[in-house]
Amino acid sequence: MKKSSIIGIVVIAIAIAIIISTQNSASSYVSFDVAKEMAENGSNKKIHVVGELKKNTVGQVIGVNPSPDKLSVSFVMLDDNNLEQTVYYNEPMPSDFLRSEKVVVIGAYHDDKFIADKILLKCPSKYEETEL
Repeated sequence: MKKSSIIGIVVIAIAIAIIISTQNSASSYVSFDVAKEMAENGSNKKIHVVGELKKNTVGQVIGVNPSPDKLSVSFVMLDDNNLEQTVYYNEPMPSDFLRSEKVVVIGAYHDDKFIADKILLKCPSKYEETEL
């Protein structure tokens, strides 16, 4: 066999190994009820839940409770099915958190509490076109 053929086979084998190893760590997008069901069935897989922060009738965010030392925060979130859930995040509250349009929490249920490891925010665009 030619040396270039052997190198090509090795590169393909490495690519397949990388794809297979990252497939197990990929998380999926679900609602809070599906995430809770997964936890009750023994799954500890990290999942993504998309939703919005709970707001009152005038559009102000409610249910956000930073800890006294500001090193963690809990907040109420509504998923896409309008299921309300308190989320616990053991990191400081992200900047622009209260202005975000959508929130993606990545985590899992532990003892009937949703613990987020990461929070991704979709904030209002400062580049939106406005009428003059």
